Amino acid sequence: MSRPTHLHSVTRKIATALVATAITLSSVFAALADDTIVLRVGDQKGGNRSLLDISGFGKDLPYKIEWSEFPAAAPILEALNAGALDVGYTGDLSFLSVYASGAPIKAIGGTRSDARTQALLVRQDSPIKSAADLRGKRLAGTRGGWGQFLIDATLEKSGYKLEDATFAPLGPVDAKIALLAGSIDAWAVWEPYVSFATLKDKARVVADGQGLTPTITFIVASDNAIATKRAAVQDLLQRLNKARLWSLDHLAEYAKNTAELTKLPEDVLLSAYTAQKTSPIAIDENVVKEVQEASDRATRYGILSKTLDVSKAVDRSFTTAASLN
Repeated sequence: MSRPTHLHSVTRKIATALVATAITLSSVFAALADDTIVLRVGDQKGGNRSLLDISGFGKDLPYKIEWSEFPAAAPILEALNAGALDVGYTGDLSFLSVYASGAPIKAIGGTRSDARTQALLVRQDSPIKSAADLRGKRLAGTRGGWGQFLIDATLEKSGYKLEDATFAPLGPVDAKIALLAGSIDAWAVWEPYVSFATLKDKARVVADGQGLTPTITFIVASDNAIATKRAAVQDLLQRLNKARLWSLDHLAEYAKNTAELTKLPEDVLLSAYTAQKTSPIAIDENVVKEVQEASDRATRYGILSKTLDVSKAVDRSFTTAASLN
């Protein structure tokens, strides 16, 4: 399959730096010579494990991965906080919510998706035509994460107060049912739920996250794993970055494979992956600044319990931006 034209040179530049980090493969393998090293990694169905497998970057590991599958990101964070996992992944705000509670975790890497793939959806027959029509409506989304943030940010952008609408804290499954049943007026969610709702349920997008949210998914490691299994964590992150780049060049193959695992429609996943353009990032000063701005806004909205210093929530040594210059 030919290389997609949507990939920008800056993405390639960042990606090249990410997969050629300061630790060489030879030193990693030497550090991981002890085959008793086990990384306990949290995943979701059709997530990082399958991405590593289909891309081929999960082969010949110099350590063992003990995978645990979870239904969502929230329990992955809970397991990391409890010390039951070494590595996992979650959305930026969900990570910050748990970090703010004192969890011994750090963001060590991650990916960015197009912010437009976070969206507020309404039914096809809804009288709501734009964000200006959301006043007085019942809006559903995940509490403490992207859903609640997008609702609050969209209301603010439209000149409304947060109290001008009713927030219904619902997870994606319950929110989808509620939207179709008419018990909520709009649903704030992300891919592949957006593509499923628009393609299969004929839902409409009335607002999105462009200019409002970083739309970053962080790779998160426990402080203990960073201290005691650093080489293995570094190697896993490198492999995930390479696998993510592979997926951008093989969207159809990636969608087909994930569809077989998750039983989601292949056309939905292809639509989602094409829209997201999910690419690996380096946690550099710009990313920290961007997430800091989102964090401060989330504190103002009451999503986060206190003001955070995002620079202390990340470990930039795993994906240093120094080599990007």
